[in-house]
Amino acid sequence: MAMAALLLDLQRLHHWRLLLWHGDHRLRDASTEQAQALGGWATGQGLAIEIETWKEPRGGEAAARQWRYGCLTQLAIERGIAHVLTAHTASDKAETLILQAARGSHRRGLASLRPRRPLAAGIEVVRPLLGFSRTDTGRICNELKLPVWPDPSNNDMGFSRNRVRHGVLPVLESLHPGATRRLAQLSESLAQESENHDELLRLALEQLIAADDPRQLNRQQLLALHPANQAGVVQAWLQQHNQDPLPAASLGRLIEQLPLSAGPGQWDLAAGSQLSWNREWIRLQGTP
Repeated sequence: MAMAALLLDLQRLHHWRLLLWHGDHRLRDASTEQAQALGGWATGQGLAIEIETWKEPRGGEAAARQWRYGCLTQLAIERGIAHVLTAHTASDKAETLILQAARGSHRRGLASLRPRRPLAAGIEVVRPLLGFSRTDTGRICNELKLPVWPDPSNNDMGFSRNRVRHGVLPVLESLHPGATRRLAQLSESLAQESENHDELLRLALEQLIAADDPRQLNRQQLLALHPANQAGVVQAWLQQHNQDPLPAASLGRLIEQLPLSAGPGQWDLAAGSQLSWNREWIRLQGTP
């Protein structure tokens, strides 16, 4: 609601064409009545709105998210819409960082919820409120006297995100006011570092691939890199050839077998593909 109100206020300056979309997941009581109330509010603001109902709600939050983004993708394609905006905030970003860190995620997982991401060909998801906390958006709704429809499931402590939201972040904020915003900024910094790292990996990989055969990698030059960079280069090379990413533990064991003192060897990949190596080259054989 905060995002919709801000976009409406700025529409006169930017001449945006706005379409509000709401998905009635039918996963809680009164969801249909709330959808109707939202429709009435949007009509009163002169804002076009599409309301879709999940015909067969099942599978929990992950399935609901898949249905929701599927609907958004289809609508964007049908209407020629290039940007789908969602109202994720810095609070969502901080919660995601904490959950991913607790799971032992790689840096890419810690840097989730980017300001923009591709949804489909020619269509982007854009998150314009990542600079706002949930407290900020609540204040906007109060000051603008916007109707809000709280989701009772946000208070269900059976969901791990809610336990972080209501238990972990308040403690961090009491210890270090502004912690939520700083965590969100840390996530964004990690994302930028990841992009820089990926760019350097691509440059390194270009130097290691055989000029006459992209399925061969120079073993001796690879071993001149730090082991962590060796792993990154090998992973990027395999993904260039549509191989599934290797789990961290498997990738580590593979790198341990590559020193020249270990001699020639081989490594089985998914779907019948295989790596083999002699003193000079590592070769990818088979097609996934």
